[in-house]
Amino acid sequence: MTHLHAGLSSETTEKARLELNENPDTLHQDIQQVRDMIVTRPDIGFLRTDDDFILRFLRARKFDQVETFRLLAQYFQFRQQNLDMFQSFKVDDPGIKRALMDGFPGVLETPDQHGRKILILFASNWDQSRNSFTDILRAILLSLELIQPECLPSEFGGTLPPYDMGIWARTLLGPDYNDETEYTLTYDALHVRENCGGGGGGDKDLMKR
Repeated sequence: MTHLHAGLSSETTEKARLELNENPDTLHQDIQQVRDMIVTRPDIGFLRTDDDFILRFLRARKFDQVETFRLLAQYFQFRQQNLDMFQSFKVDDPGIKRALMDGFPGVLETPDQHGRKILILFASNWDQSRNSFTDILRAILLSLELIQPECLPSEFGGTLPPYDMGIWARTLLGPDYNDETEYTLTYDALHVRENCGGGGGGDKDLMKR
């Protein structure tokens, strides 16, 4: 077992082998193959190329190196095209720190039955005069990057993203809100859909890609 598997149980390691095509014997080779593709996109600044970071993307794409690199490139391209959002992208940034202190997002101390850490948002508590939507989004993105373990897909003990989005959408969109609108959040191998229509706050449907 390599240092990249530190903290993972033998059961999780075996599950990753069977369902994610993760082979400890070729792990460093798989990572290097993705890293070697970086030269094909000189237009993108890849801010992180360390083993741990690339491994997150390999797991999210079940060790398909081409799809992994495509996702990695899209991630840094998004950051490159949204420089304001990622400026001072750290915990002690005043806006991010204030959002985290106010619980946007909060992290439950106890994981769910699958060992996943759970991020929560109580959108009805959002004071727009105190926390901007951008600062909250930045706090969520930073939390997803920092939470351990190193972002295994959620069914392997990774992070379960927040999906309490019904009130959030109504608060954010106001009169432009459409009751038939669906809000979708995709992170790693988990696809979370919030169905905002209907009377009781909407139905939540968790679907794995």
